[in-house]
Amino acid sequence: MRNLRSLFVSSRPLSWVNTAFPFAAAYFMSTRQIDVVLIVGTIYFLIPYNLAMYGINDVFDYESDLRNPRKGGVEGALLDPSVHRLTLRAAVILNVPFLVFLIAVGNPLSWVVLAISVFAVIAYSAPGLRFKERPFIDSLTSSTHFVSPAIYGFVLAAVVFTPALWALLAAFFLWGIASHAFGAVQDIVADRDGGISSIATVIGGRATVRLAFSAYLLGGILLLFTHFPGPFAAILVLPYAVTVMPFWNITDADAQTANRGWRRFLAINFAVGFLVTMLLSWYGILTVGCVGGTAADSGSSIPLPIVEAGIGQSRDFVGCH
Repeated sequence: MRNLRSLFVSSRPLSWVNTAFPFAAAYFMSTRQIDVVLIVGTIYFLIPYNLAMYGINDVFDYESDLRNPRKGGVEGALLDPSVHRLTLRAAVILNVPFLVFLIAVGNPLSWVVLAISVFAVIAYSAPGLRFKERPFIDSLTSSTHFVSPAIYGFVLAAVVFTPALWALLAAFFLWGIASHAFGAVQDIVADRDGGISSIATVIGGRATVRLAFSAYLLGGILLLFTHFPGPFAAILVLPYAVTVMPFWNITDADAQTANRGWRRFLAINFAVGFLVTMLLSWYGILTVGCVGGTAADSGSSIPLPIVEAGIGQSRDFVGCH
């Protein structure tokens, strides 16, 4: 039981929804079908994906985590060395069956997107790659962790990518960059003590907070170019911007105080997630019956319900014919 609890904590249950929801929303809003691909894909991005992402991180960041007061709770596990090998094995064992299935039901483009997503998970923390220690690449990689499941869902559903959909994904990517960058501020002292580089250790806490603030606002502007009711989502970036604003002039010496903002960020995610779900439901009601296409359109080796989108005046997810 102790080992299972360690694996559970390492997978960051509070963050499960951040990867599962983007895939499920993208795939379901495109196909309007609850099928085996939706169920299996959602489960994969809910647990195995997160165990790999955070478990690998907890194993290879153990020495630096010992010096980080945030570790050992919901914000990050402090894995005992006795479960390091178990964690890596569990990540492989849980991921492989799901990946085999997703490859089998996918198409060449979906394979590429899935490969990028999994590579980003591994490359972030694994020795020899350690993208988390490459300033700016760290934030880009972290954002990929959350945006790639959505892109994968769209590609798996054979969606046509419109400018409005690209604007939506770009806004989401900026949210990911901003969130990672702001999260790195609180660890400046611990990371420097541990010899770890990050976007925040390189440009400093003050510049990082301002970068995060700007990225949130730019993401909100991009949402104005999505189709109705998408522009309402632009309002949802404001709580994030307001959360980082008090740390506008933070010093590196006091960087750990940004943890107060980070804890608010975690709570805001649930509230914003609920409101995003409401917007998607509204969008779904407005586009009832706007489905079309055939399974052959996807190139999948298994017949699946597929839709096409983005033709003419079509919306982000489905095209009304």
